[in-house]
Amino acid sequence: MGGVDSSLKTIESAPEQTDKLKELYGQVLYRLERYDECKSVYTDLIRNSQDEYEEERKTNLAAVVAAMSQWEKAPTEDLGLPESTYELCYNAACSLIGQGKLTEALNKLQQAEELCRVSLADDSDMTEEDIQSELAVIHSQMAYVMQLQGRTDEALQLYNQVIKLKPSDVGLLAVTANNIITINKDQNVFDSKKKVKLTNAEGVEYKLAKKQLQAIDFNKALLAMYTNQADQCRKLSSSLQAQNPGHPRPVLIQVAQLCREKQHSRAIELLQQFSDQNPESASGIKLTMAQLYLVQGHVTKACDVLRSIEEFKHKPGMVSALVTMYSHEEDIDSAIDVFKQAIEHYQSEQPGSATHLALVREAANFKLKYGRKKEAISDLEQLWKQNTKDVHTLAQLISAYSLVDTDKAKSLSKHLPSADTMSFNVDVDELENSHGATYVRKKAAKVVGENPPKEQGHGEVKKKKKKKKGKLPKNYDPKVTPDPERWLPMKERSYYRGKKKGKKKDQIGKGTQGATAGASAELDASKTASSPPTSPRPGSASGSSTAPASGVVPPRQQKPSSSGTTRKKAPQKKKKGGKGGW
Repeated sequence: MGGVDSSLKTIESAPEQTDKLKELYGQVLYRLERYDECKSVYTDLIRNSQDEYEEERKTNLAAVVAAMSQWEKAPTEDLGLPESTYELCYNAACSLIGQGKLTEALNKLQQAEELCRVSLADDSDMTEEDIQSELAVIHSQMAYVMQLQGRTDEALQLYNQVIKLKPSDVGLLAVTANNIITINKDQNVFDSKKKVKLTNAEGVEYKLAKKQLQAIDFNKALLAMYTNQADQCRKLSSSLQAQNPGHPRPVLIQVAQLCREKQHSRAIELLQQFSDQNPESASGIKLTMAQLYLVQGHVTKACDVLRSIEEFKHKPGMVSALVTMYSHEEDIDSAIDVFKQAIEHYQSEQPGSATHLALVREAANFKLKYGRKKEAISDLEQLWKQNTKDVHTLAQLISAYSLVDTDKAKSLSKHLPSADTMSFNVDVDELENSHGATYVRKKAAKVVGENPPKEQGHGEVKKKKKKKKGKLPKNYDPKVTPDPERWLPMKERSYYRGKKKGKKKDQIGKGTQGATAGASAELDASKTASSPPTSPRPGSASGSSTAPASGVVPPRQQKPSSSGTTRKKAPQKKKKGGKGGW
């Protein structure tokens, strides 16, 4: 930026601000990302100039508006800019992306593609490859929109098509490669290591905005973590923290690396230190701290951290999480206190709102669930006053008052509807036969033409169960008489003569001289299982999620010619000068 800064000083020190000098002044302000001043310069030029360069000035003004929408999230105003060229249409799409209108942005990019093809079709020197190279920036932007919409497969396919074209614009290649890395995350890291080289190309820092360069650096640190390059990850994240001291992401990357190394206590210390130094951006940091405490089993500490987040502590989701964790720790008093603080907040900020009444209802149900009927009375009274026709709440209120004030319970019971008004025409048989009815004793249905079963009298004989026939041996021969002594042990039978002697179990002398059978088996290599040693395997990747994509490809902007003005040129195969940047 040193050369750009010196250019700015030279322009500002000029004795006379001509239109040509103002054109150059706008370009310099755009490079320095001083978009408000740049917008004023181009607006003044368009208002006070009437020449053949008006379309180029409007293109540059559209690029400024798009940059303000994307990088500064500034509200866009309708300046009445046309969309007659593909550059103007492309810049309008960039503005829509900054506003989050992704579907409209994609339609606008398709319109820009059509305009580009039409404008280049008249040039006979332009080949299809040249046209695709010119369309690369539009296609990369389309892929970015698809990625934001969750259509990652389509986006990845389009990104790879742009990479294969090898466009000469190093900024376009860097953004496209970075966005592929964000899709890969902790998968396909070898492809990511190849793509990250494209982000280191010479001149990239002059083509991209600061936020794009910052996102690319974040993703380099994350890729180092996913590839188990711990030292490189720490080095990059520390450098990022020095460059962006108030940004939480470098700290989160360091914490993720520490968690991969099982250093949870050190990670919590780092988060606490950043939270103390930067309280304005500590919300996300404290949520991470609470998660780490839960991983270590310190539920109460996690609750304390969550309750210290002023921005979230009264949100229904946070109240639900805190009550669940306190209930798990059987700390019912703290859970009720969370309800109390949240209800008081909404009572003062949004009394009677849906969120307020929902919290009161949940607080009452929680207290009744844990037998705190006395404490639930005030909540139930508030709910009943909001809707006196709510019979369920009234019944709960009467039940709670019955333990405290029976007279009050009796007086409230007068508001219950009478039995006549609550009676309904209910078909009992249909109710019993309905799906889901359980433990219902049904009468046996009478069958026409069949006699009812008789009761068993004293004179009747019970039926005997048939015994199963025993299985015969496989070698049974009916012609041979079975051995009558087959039931006796072998030693007790009359024909038993004892075991024969003279044979030894372990015979020596049949193998190698001096060796036994057992030793031979042990020395036999063919009888031992062998397997090659296994090499250690790397652990699975885990940690923080990939940083967001480095953003959209910067808006297209026209550069002034050497004479100081931005000239409109006819598309040619061999370009001279031309539009600068985006």
